[in-house]
Amino acid sequence: MMTNKQGLTVPHFPVLSSNMSLSAVKQSEEKFYELIESLPMVAVQGYNKKRQVIYWNEASRRLYGYTREEAQGRLLEELIIPDFMRKDVIKAHQNWLDKNISIPAEEIELKHKDGHLVPVYSSHVMIKQDTGDCEMFCIDISLEEQKKARKELRNMANFDDLTHLPNRRLMEVELSARLAEAERLKRDVAVVFIDLDNFKLINDTLGHHYGDKLLLEVAEALKTEIRDCDLLSRFGGDEFVLLLLDFDGAEGIHELLQRLINALDQGFMLDGDCYQVTASFGVSLFPDDGVTMAELMGNADAAMYQAKEKGKNSICFYTSDINDRLVHYQDMTAILRRAIAADHLQLYFQPQIDLKSGGIQSCEALLRCFTDEGKPVLPAIFIPVAEKSGLINRIGDWVLEAACKQLKAWQGTALEQTRIDINLSGRQLTNLHLADHILQTLKKYGLEPGQLGLELTENEVIGGDNEQIGQLERLKQAGVHISIDDFGTGYSSLVYLRKLPVCSLKIDRSFLHHAMENESDMAIMQAIITVGHRLGLSVVVEGVETQEQDSLVKSLGCDLAQGFLYARPMPANQMPAFLAQ
Repeated sequence: MMTNKQGLTVPHFPVLSSNMSLSAVKQSEEKFYELIESLPMVAVQGYNKKRQVIYWNEASRRLYGYTREEAQGRLLEELIIPDFMRKDVIKAHQNWLDKNISIPAEEIELKHKDGHLVPVYSSHVMIKQDTGDCEMFCIDISLEEQKKARKELRNMANFDDLTHLPNRRLMEVELSARLAEAERLKRDVAVVFIDLDNFKLINDTLGHHYGDKLLLEVAEALKTEIRDCDLLSRFGGDEFVLLLLDFDGAEGIHELLQRLINALDQGFMLDGDCYQVTASFGVSLFPDDGVTMAELMGNADAAMYQAKEKGKNSICFYTSDINDRLVHYQDMTAILRRAIAADHLQLYFQPQIDLKSGGIQSCEALLRCFTDEGKPVLPAIFIPVAEKSGLINRIGDWVLEAACKQLKAWQGTALEQTRIDINLSGRQLTNLHLADHILQTLKKYGLEPGQLGLELTENEVIGGDNEQIGQLERLKQAGVHISIDDFGTGYSSLVYLRKLPVCSLKIDRSFLHHAMENESDMAIMQAIITVGHRLGLSVVVEGVETQEQDSLVKSLGCDLAQGFLYARPMPANQMPAFLAQ
């Protein structure tokens, strides 16, 4: 043994070469110890053949908590070896000394001075083995950051970032395990889909920051009411899934879910204001409503949508009737797919009349769908299915192409100045390439942007994010006519009107039908028309069916009108004859 410049006791390494001087060896050792002292993340300890500490660098102090003075001369197993490992460590060290069986490098957990375990990657080297005065050096690298990162990755994979509830992945793993156990033990399992009602409105009105705060509050409220044997997870968005065991039949489930409803009914404070939250609950039972995860999840989801149709704070158990609805949905989806593939879609056109000149300024393109046998399918039936199934994007592309083809066909005729307005869904608006696609399609047919109009409901426009609104702004700047359809039936905000890139408002037919008898609806119509004109927007009214209604909309100052009084929707080949009238 020898002492270095810093006064540390260090082992004497054997001479590596017969030509190397004693001075060179000392220099080499000094540099070696300076090096390992300067490594902040590598803990190096040296032990004699009795496992007593002969070397302890600064990194070892940081990793294990013992100073050099505290560690010097202490036994390895008394310092950093957990109790359950001591016998094995002593035996492994003795086997190395007696049988030359080296200790393999591995990930282990060693003991800190304060008792907690420290994860490290530990490797060992034995020197001067042929001298009878062996010394073992341990090189330990902390794995605390790696362990922490692994834990975070596991949490990210299995838990929701916002609510810290199990996520969809972990919930499906748990459901699969519980179903296997339930089948073996002949027990019941319930799957409950929970969907917040009108959450999108709160999210869009207050912003995503408050929406996230509300979801967090809702998750906490739900957790307080469930039992230890239940599993609540965030499935995605504003949807939660609850797995139930050990319940007392449907009555027990209903009682628990009613407690959840009551917990939500208390309301939640956001920025000093109290917001009420309601939810829809759909329940499926194992084994009555399905024996696989897919069956139970699908049936609980279907029951939840049935609950939404019943109204707020509704609980719906899966039934065969819901299955019939699901089958109808699947059949309707198949009809739509075939209609798209076989070109069984058709556009009908309903003129919009200029109330001052009596001429046709534009027409709304209305989609019609037909079965393989040529039977028409009502839009009220196939449009919701198209939205839910995701087919609305393909249908929207078809409508855009068909409208542009018709505009091209009308060039050089009396209808060439007639604009065609097509309906745009909220799903289509989420396509970040929508503006490019529309403008490129117009260019493909040699059309000017002003020949096309887009109609969106006010909820879709107001609910759009900055990127979606930016796309509409770009289309408007290019010359495309943007209209808000069914204005007054959603969550209208006059403040939005001056910010949104719109050209006209379409007053919903319900106001007109009631305005003849109801002064409130008359006042609302007048207000919409006045505000619209003040903002430089044209105003269209839908659903004009009588001469009295025609006189009313003219007296209120509407610019355009649309309805059965003037024309029913018609195929393109009937438009020239109508115009000739």
